[in-house]
Formats: sequence, C-alpha cells, structure tokens
Amino acid sequence: STEATGLLVGGEGIIGARARNEGETLDIYANLTISADGRNSVLRNAAGLSVRTFGAPMDVFWLRLPRREQDAGAPLFNIGGGCMFITIDRGDYWQCAYVIPKGKEDEIRGQGLEAFRRRLAAAAPQLAEAAQALRSLDDVKLLTVRLDRLRDWARPGFLVIGDAAHAMSPVGGVGVNLAIQDAVAAANLLGAPLLAGAPSLAQLQAVQKRRLWPVMTTQWAQRLIQDRIIGRALTPGAGFRPPLVFYLLDAWPVLRRFPARAIGYGARPEQVLNTGG
Repeated sequence: STEATGLLVGGEGIIGARARNEGETLDIYANLTISADGRNSVLRNAAGLSVRTFGAPMDVFWLRLPRREQDAGAPLFNIGGGCMFITIDRGDYWQCAYVIPKGKEDEIRGQGLEAFRRRLAAAAPQLAEAAQALRSLDDVKLLTVRLDRLRDWARPGFLVIGDAAHAMSPVGGVGVNLAIQDAVAAANLLGAPLLAGAPSLAQLQAVQKRRLWPVMTTQWAQRLIQDRIIGRALTPGAGFRPPLVFYLLDAWPVLRRFPARAIGYGARPEQVLNTGG
C-alpha cells in the first residue's frame, strides 16, 4: 500500500503529496490534496494547522462477548462502582465498550485477565459467564479518546476533512457519519471548481463553513455527556445517578429508534448532488 508522508509545497500553496510505496518515495502532484487520514493525520501536521483540543475524561476498551439467548435482556447501559459498561446487541455476539478513566490502561492490563473478567462481571452480572469466553487481553482493544477541531481546515491547494479535521468522541458513534458527510459536502461544493481547474482558497473554505455548525453542535453534545455523565460515573463516591433517559431506553427498546435517527442523520444531512454541469 502507498503511505502519505508529507506535502509538496509550491509558490502559491500545496501542490501535492509525498508518499512511500515499498521503500520507494513518490511525489504526487495535484490541483487539490485532501487529507482524510484520521485523527493522527500526517498531512494535517505537515500543513502546520492549529488544533483546538477539548479533552476527555475517559478511554474505551472495545471487546466482543458471545451472546446467548438467556442474555437477551442484558441492559444497554451498566453504570456504577466507578465504571461504565455499554453493550450493543449484534445478533450472535455483544459489541462491548468498557469505559475507563483516561490513562488507566496500563494499570488495568497489569492486573491480568482474570481481574479484567471480574471487572466485567461486576459491571454487568448478566454477562459474567460470557466474560469467561475472553481468552486474552490481546482481544481487548483500546480507543484513546480525543475531542478536537482544527481552527482552519484549508490552505491553498489543501483541504482537511473527517477525523483529521475534527476528532470525535465515541459518544454516539457519529465520527464515521460526520466524515462521510464532510466528503459529500466537499464533492458537492468542489466538483465544478475541480472541473475548471484548481479550487480557490475561498472555495475550499466553503466546505468548512458548511460543515462547521454540525461538527460544533455534535462536539458540544459530546462534551456535555462526557463531563456531566461519563466523568461523574467514573468517579467512585461522586453520587452518580444515571439520567432518566437511560432507564427509559433500557425499559422500552422501541424508544432507541429516536436517538438512533438523530445519530444516523446528524445535524445537517448531506445528499450527493450532480455537479458535473
């Protein structure tokens, strides 16, 4: 595969990207270079764009547990004792998110597999038996939670979209949706300018202008949930009580379609337009 390693800079801005393929360095020239290489973006860093960081009180362990018929009533949210455990029914298995205080990965892994199984059983007693199916901590993957946003998404000849432009918290699972919507908005706004040549800086900035409001709105909601719900839930003795909506979603699964719709469509849905002229 070909890996981007940097940007090519000309007299008026970015004129392409430098890449590496099987040890060979490639210079790829283009009228527009788009960085969509995620929250650890090499190209974003190479462009020297300023990032506004909001922080997060947690990281997340992702894992799978087998689902049995008798587990069908397992709660979606399991909160208490300084931990939060979220289970998503995938049919024949549970997709699980074990939320931990930020920076605690090494401490928890150092306690070993059996201690981790006990943690899961304490968080969700209904899944205590399923937790025994976990064979190694290598099957538990860490998501280091970040929440940030570029102040400027564009330079002449260069545009940043998706997680590279705005790293999202896993709260709501909306990062992929927003990234796809960024790409659709960019295609709609830049299709015609690209057919005519190289988009101007103002045309590139129009993508940020269109997408900034839904990104800011979503990140505001994520910060609110992180600080007022997750942060308190991860603090033993903080007197945390889950919001009423958590109980309602657990008691009446039919209600889950409403937040699911809001999450799926987002604050500003995008549709592909015919910009071919």
